[in-house]
Amino acid sequence: MGYASRMTAPVAHNAEAASADPLIRIRGLSTVLNGKTIFDKVDLDIPRGGVTAVMGPSGTGKTTLMRHITGQLAPDAGEVWVDGRNVVTLDRAALFALREKIGYLFQNSALLTDYSVFENVAFPLRQHLRLPEVVLRNLVLTKLQAVGLRGAVDLMPHELSGGMMRRVALARAIVRDPMLIIYDEPFVGLDPIALNQIVKLIRTLSETLGITSILVAHELSAVRRVADHIYLLAGGKIAAYGTPEELERGDTPWTEQFFTGAADGPVPFQYPAPDYAVELGLAEARR
Repeated sequence: MGYASRMTAPVAHNAEAASADPLIRIRGLSTVLNGKTIFDKVDLDIPRGGVTAVMGPSGTGKTTLMRHITGQLAPDAGEVWVDGRNVVTLDRAALFALREKIGYLFQNSALLTDYSVFENVAFPLRQHLRLPEVVLRNLVLTKLQAVGLRGAVDLMPHELSGGMMRRVALARAIVRDPMLIIYDEPFVGLDPIALNQIVKLIRTLSETLGITSILVAHELSAVRRVADHIYLLAGGKIAAYGTPEELERGDTPWTEQFFTGAADGPVPFQYPAPDYAVELGLAEARR
């Protein structure tokens, strides 16, 4: 694997994992936000049709990376290619056209509270397409059937459990058959049954429809079951890259700390602060 080299040369991806024609190709990505370096000349490929997880400690740029991919945030330097187009250079119309091919599952589901389950899933169709009502209805019911909620079509969001809300949001994300789905923390707050179903749905969408999936998550046990490959972000670089099994066997300080949850390691648990004894006034008392 060559994990140690990832921090200084993240370009050298495993030939097995890197697609000859990746859906997403990022080169030299550099981003500084509020004086903090989020990305430092990062190179990254997302192969078509697979499930790629993006993991890392909090504040390492996972959500920022998704914002770059969808064109919500321009980097300070570098290129972000999605389906053969450099997102950084797209005009407004071209960017919106690209976004219509991307489904996004928000962490909080982001359902419209005054709309029924049916209308939540139908919303993207009504906004972007002019379809006969019978066609729209059949599309919505098909997607709800895929997530196991066709019978909940008339329910309102406040009548749904957290897991059901996540599945409705997933049905909405796939209603236009996107080429790419971005999952932002899809497992947070789910009970074991709901989590298991979401894992199966992500895997099924990838295998049966060929949808490319990017998964931002912290739950290694779930990621292990669904992801083909994982990027571990840390320190503005790609700290590690490989299959879930390869990363669990990783022998760098980054992988060891992240996958064991240790407080001591490259990622400090304590936020920088003055000397503890001095701040409590204990240093003077000892003299």
